[in-house]
Amino acid sequence: MNESATLTPAVSEEDHAEGPANAPVTLVEYGDYQCPACGAAYPLVKALQKAFSKKLRFVFRNFPLTQLHPYALAAAETAEAAALQGKFWEMHDLLFERQESLEPGILAAWAREVGLDLEEFRSALEKGEIEKRIKKDRSGGIRSGVNGTPTFFLNGVRYDGSRDYDSMRDVLKELIAESK
Repeated sequence: MNESATLTPAVSEEDHAEGPANAPVTLVEYGDYQCPACGAAYPLVKALQKAFSKKLRFVFRNFPLTQLHPYALAAAETAEAAALQGKFWEMHDLLFERQESLEPGILAAWAREVGLDLEEFRSALEKGEIEKRIKKDRSGGIRSGVNGTPTFFLNGVRYDGSRDYDSMRDVLKELIAESK
């Protein structure tokens, strides 16, 4: 882990989080829904969540790389609009699971598929609150030293190690053991 790169701002109730708030390990990902490396990391994160269940809290923050990925911002906006209807994680998962089909024209159909009220969904996309949320995530990422996606933080410290399951599992085990 990179001791010089710490998470700013710290995880709060405003974040999209899965897992208990009192978990001994919090894994934060700054991600981009169109980023191939984030798409490759998605099943890894899911496997870690399954393996560590109550000992791991996972937080996702938006960091769309719009110059590289033209649909990343629209996807982040879609996830945030879904969050306003309590369906962030359903949309988050769907966006990564169908990343190769991602394009703005399909997003309303995916919103319908996860059970969103389409009128509320469209209204949310037109308001500035979603844009503010994404900019806030991105700004925090920049302050935290994020310069690409995915970037992970474990308990507030940037993780620059190998992004394979065994390596991350071992680091998580170590952090959990240290918390006892």
